[in-house]
Amino acid sequence: MNNQRAISCDSVNKIYANGTVALQDMNLTINQGEFVTIVGPSGCGKSTVLRLIAKLSDVTSGKIESNINQHKNELAFVFQEPALMPWSHVIDNVHLPLKLAGKSLKESRIIVQEAINLVGLDGFERSYPRQLSGGMKMRVSIARALVTQPIIVLMDEPFGALDEMTRSKLNSDLLEVWQKRNWTVVFVTHNIYEAVYLSQRVIVMAARPGRVIADVKIDATYPRSEDFRMSQLCNDYCREISNYLEVAV
Repeated sequence: MNNQRAISCDSVNKIYANGTVALQDMNLTINQGEFVTIVGPSGCGKSTVLRLIAKLSDVTSGKIESNINQHKNELAFVFQEPALMPWSHVIDNVHLPLKLAGKSLKESRIIVQEAINLVGLDGFERSYPRQLSGGMKMRVSIARALVTQPIIVLMDEPFGALDEMTRSKLNSDLLEVWQKRNWTVVFVTHNIYEAVYLSQRVIVMAARPGRVIADVKIDATYPRSEDFRMSQLCNDYCREISNYLEVAV
């Protein structure tokens, strides 16, 4: 991590056409290489923040800046559902963003294979989504994000539908890939333990209208292990964030 800004939200307001105030005076700064997780009650605007950063929606007022303004291919979005093409093999699903950019599988095979290997799916290149578990499908989705070689990765509750064992394994694998790639990651979750385990900072948002009410620095070294999950330090951070969430609701 360094002190150069990757993303900044300055007095951001988002009001939908029906009058719903999703965000009010949202301020947030994220530096390059940081792993930041956003938590908050349902409907507080967590996903809205990601969509605004990705420019999938426009702010009503305020400003969002990032270091990918001139290179939109350097931002990747991992959604709650893998959204894979059921008729295509793993390798073709991972190749899709490059295919849409006009690059054939032949010329991009090395990059595609590297992404598949990084998420631990080597050997499954010719498998169809129906042949994969839920966790493996999410790995394909992450590989599809990796293949564009992004500098910012937005993740909207990607592990929410998985069982705890699979979720725990993917958390650890995600951290390993993040450290190798030096991504800036903005991760959304409802799981406090997941937030603390993954992050350098946990941002707590209040219920509608969404706004930041706490920015908790997780002062624990990487790599993180099961020992950290079970530590008093981890539990203390979880309790602190839980207390903020009670206020947020």
